[in-house]
Amino acid sequence: MAVALIGGAGLSVTFWTLCDSVKQVKEQFKPQLGDIKSTLDSLEPLIKEMAECEKELGGQGEELENLRVEMGEGVELIRKCSKASRLKQYKYGSRLVKLSKSLQRLLGILKVQGIRDVKKALVSVRNIENVVQRIEGNCVIQNNQSEKIQGWCAVPEPPTITVGLDVPLWELKKKLFTDGVSMVIITAPGGCGKTTLATKLCQDAEVKDKFKSNVFFVTVSKKPNLYLIVQELYHGTGGQVPDFQNEATAVSWLQQFLKQTGQNPMLLVLDDVWAGSEFILEKFDELKMSDCKILVTSWSAFPRFGSPYYLECLNDEDAMALFHHAASLGDRSSYISEDLSRKIVERCMRFPLAITVVGRSLCGQPIEIWQKRVLEWSRGSSVLESEHDLLDYLQSSLDALDGEKSLIRECFLDLGLFPEDQRISATVLIDMWAELYGIEDISSIVNLYELASRSLANLVDTRNDNKDGDGYYTEHFVTQLDMLRELAIQQISREPLQQRMRLKIDISGDNFPMWWKEQKYQYLITRVVSISTDEEFSSKWQNLQLPEAEVLILNFQTKYYALPEFVEKMNKLKTLALTSSGTSPAELNNFQLVDSKPNLKRIRLERISFPSISRYPIQLKSLKKISLFMCSIGQGFGNGYIHISEAFPNLVEMNIDYCNDLVELPADLCDLIQLKKLSVTNSHKLSVLPEDIGNLVNLELLRLRCCTDLSELPGSIRNLKNLNLLDISNCFSLKELPEDIGEMCSLEKLNMRQCSRLNELPPSVVDLEKLMEVTCDEETEILWEPFLPYLRNIHIKVVKEDMNLNWLHESHF
Repeated sequence: MAVALIGGAGLSVTFWTLCDSVKQVKEQFKPQLGDIKSTLDSLEPLIKEMAECEKELGGQGEELENLRVEMGEGVELIRKCSKASRLKQYKYGSRLVKLSKSLQRLLGILKVQGIRDVKKALVSVRNIENVVQRIEGNCVIQNNQSEKIQGWCAVPEPPTITVGLDVPLWELKKKLFTDGVSMVIITAPGGCGKTTLATKLCQDAEVKDKFKSNVFFVTVSKKPNLYLIVQELYHGTGGQVPDFQNEATAVSWLQQFLKQTGQNPMLLVLDDVWAGSEFILEKFDELKMSDCKILVTSWSAFPRFGSPYYLECLNDEDAMALFHHAASLGDRSSYISEDLSRKIVERCMRFPLAITVVGRSLCGQPIEIWQKRVLEWSRGSSVLESEHDLLDYLQSSLDALDGEKSLIRECFLDLGLFPEDQRISATVLIDMWAELYGIEDISSIVNLYELASRSLANLVDTRNDNKDGDGYYTEHFVTQLDMLRELAIQQISREPLQQRMRLKIDISGDNFPMWWKEQKYQYLITRVVSISTDEEFSSKWQNLQLPEAEVLILNFQTKYYALPEFVEKMNKLKTLALTSSGTSPAELNNFQLVDSKPNLKRIRLERISFPSISRYPIQLKSLKKISLFMCSIGQGFGNGYIHISEAFPNLVEMNIDYCNDLVELPADLCDLIQLKKLSVTNSHKLSVLPEDIGNLVNLELLRLRCCTDLSELPGSIRNLKNLNLLDISNCFSLKELPEDIGEMCSLEKLNMRQCSRLNELPPSVVDLEKLMEVTCDEETEILWEPFLPYLRNIHIKVVKEDMNLNWLHESHF
């Protein structure tokens, strides 16, 4: 064993043994260890100084001994790597990363204990640590020259070549130099080049001219230690490094450092700050000086502390340039077609890290290797499956969600269940998570904001005007970078098929997965099932037993579609989401299979012809919520077999959105006495409400947003004694409010923006004693002025309207 062979050797001997080991495997691990040898060669002068330090300490220092043991284990690990078969080499990547972290922890202990006599030795070891860290893979093209030996808090050397950062650099400087901005957070998923952008900023001529030598670069990492950060800052100034007895002392020293150093313009970069490290940012934010700028790089946006800068992936031109360099095509590009290179770049989704890793792995390989890789990807294989270093790097973002954030991790994995390049409706996720995890709607939205803040998803409000927190999320959608979607899918697929909580199935034509045809796989215990079919699918389903399934998501593209027969036996089904991606609402057959499902609580239909599902009578006594989005409703409510009050007698919430052929609501809807929320939005042909709407005595929310042809509200609305929110915004045709609206004694919020034809309010509004908030525009604000002396608790919120009303007749979807 290598460790045994060097067991009695000193620190410098162990170091040289590590150098020799790296040399031996250089060719074998060329993509990862390309320029380690040149870096280690540059350390020779320091090794001699370390040897002198070792003599002075008599070789008895416990910290040096621990360091020597760690390096000895590194020798053993690298030698194992050199003997590993090609199929197993990737497994050692994570172990090399662990070695790097172990060295880093040891360095931290040495710094805390104040082992100043070995500072030079620690500098050398830190360079070794940086070398090992490079095995993880970076999102930039590495500098081929020998690495310079860095001092404490020194800005890392910028890479020789970068692409696509000129505009981000300009935008970042503009944001950072803005008066009043003290902290800027560069945020993006891992591998997008955040650290590279930060180093380029530090090396920029304007930045150097402003901050001179007062620039500090500190890597924070996953488990930040305020003691070490403060000590490193003092190292950076060349001053005496303090010892700390407790955190209060460390904060005091940090305050002193910022006060002294911040007398001149100062730039502090906190690199690689993980979610959960808010206490570090909080201390710097509290103690910052007026001329101190703090730049943070992180997966998380940390909106509480600074202005975020969202770094995007590369454009096509820059992505191709990066790939050409990473693959070292140069003048050899003649045998690699541009089309082949472009296909590879497309699969890397313009992720700098992915492009670099894949390019290096293909460098110098025969064209057949390139072609095989593209062929594998075209058959459904993922870049993450072939590039394990890339997977390890992205995996770290999920590892941070273990423990108390485990639910956020589960929500991230759920995003991988939806079709590629499809915006995911936030309401689908709300319904899904409510039944899977037992959380409220607001908690689901909070989870989406959490994922967005960690750069794991994008949450988009297509109207961008829902700032009221009134629970209206119909126009919220989630998107994901393809690389992150593949990460979620890869995680979902890790477990054996028969043990998966989530099952994602993509069917092309009538070609079912091979496992589906095997008898042993026809009974699965999965809780969430997502099935996507294309325009060639004939709706001829094969048998499948899913007795434990609680959520069923079906995405299809055909004009005619039938529910699979196995739905009839899914007795634990709680949430059903059907989405047609066609240009017009699809005809749906077999909907009667959901009849009498004892646990089905939520149904969402998107682009479905409602009359087609009303051919057979159904009764869902357990159903609490139904959502119809861009559906063809027509007269389907009443003319078929489905009568709302009979089919869904215990309905609590009903949402109808973008149903453009809806002229009037069925009268029997007023018999849903359990109904608490009724939302009809963006249904421009809706002209009247049922006269007996006042029978909905338990209704708490009535939302009629953007029903532009609605001309009046029935007088019986006064009977809605439990209604606390009424939204009639953008109801342009509404000429007056009911005369007895004052009898709605529980009304707390009224949204009446863009009700431009309202000329006066009925006198009874003075009786709305619980009314606290009215949202309106400048025109309707004046209607309230005579009543303000009588409504002392009321707050009038005036919203300036965007006069661009193109959204009225656009689908947006």
